[in-house]
Amino acid sequence: MERTEEELVDLTSRVYKLVVERGKDGVLQSEIWKELGLTSRDGSRLAIRLERRGLIGRVKVLEEGRWTYKLTPLRFPTDMASIEKAPCIVCQFESKCAIDGEIGPYNCPWIGPWATKEFRELTQTVAPVAPVTT
Repeated sequence: MERTEEELVDLTSRVYKLVVERGKDGVLQSEIWKELGLTSRDGSRLAIRLERRGLIGRVKVLEEGRWTYKLTPLRFPTDMASIEKAPCIVCQFESKCAIDGEIGPYNCPWIGPWATKEFRELTQTVAPVAPVTT
């Protein structure tokens, strides 16, 4: 059964979303196809499409005596929540803001504190990495 371009875009988005949800550990290609009710052929084509776009990685693995691919996200979607809180969106000086302008990202009194706050919130939610000892 031939799929329309719109259906392919929708399925490609759904596959990418599932791969991203599984995180850096990845997911077996066959699990995704079962979850979405796709044939192996259609699923492989969608994965190759995402791989060519640089969104996922595909690594051939032997799982329970059968060859399959492990899919891992190479890029994660941007979290818009932090950007929505950026002071630039409501800044009264936005029209004057420029790298070499009177006001800009290097001398803005609002962007520095916002970026610091966002960084602190991010680092508090990420588990600390144990130092490497040799």
